[in-house]
Amino acid sequence: MITEERISTFINSFDTGNTPFLNELEQYARETNVPVIRPQMQSFLKLLLSMKQPERILEVGTAIGFSALFMSEYGRPDCQITTIENYEKRIPIARENFRKAGKEESITLLEGDATEILKTLQEPYDMIFMDAAKGQYIHFLPDVMRLLKKGGILVSDNVLQDGDVMESRYAVTRRNRTIHSRMREYLYELKHNDQLVTDILPVGDGVTVSVKL
Repeated sequence: MITEERISTFINSFDTGNTPFLNELEQYARETNVPVIRPQMQSFLKLLLSMKQPERILEVGTAIGFSALFMSEYGRPDCQITTIENYEKRIPIARENFRKAGKEESITLLEGDATEILKTLQEPYDMIFMDAAKGQYIHFLPDVMRLLKKGGILVSDNVLQDGDVMESRYAVTRRNRTIHSRMREYLYELKHNDQLVTDILPVGDGVTVSVKL
């Protein structure tokens, strides 16, 4: 939790909620310990989708399909979403959720390592949503930049790692130091890349929003 808990609770009290299917899926995710986008991030994404109205969205990190379905629900009606997932156990669950929601025609799930799949994609995207292995964001970035159209937005979730990213590398556990250093490198690159205008926001577990010039 980046923002103070009382403030987050107050802000979330105004939320209008989601569709019954999304609420059911979010509850399932909580019960099975599958990470999905947090309430503040959901509200923020609704705003971005309303402002940008992206026609084509690329998501890196499907999990059980919650965020892809969320973006499909609150994006423009004809929005096409391509989403990538590498964890074999979650892929059939995501596909079934897309089927149940009647979104099989608008959401395309690609199975495999995003590092390899991104290299095969050509179509420019209006919006790219990064919500996969945090230590890989910096490795995904060259292809993400190639695939993001001018004026498109790149949204990267969970970039502050519950505040750990601002600590010294020696203050985090040894097993998290690689992720820590790679995320710092990623944030530096987003803020210093001449092709991007980026802001880092303490929403949920931290999010960056970048616009390609």
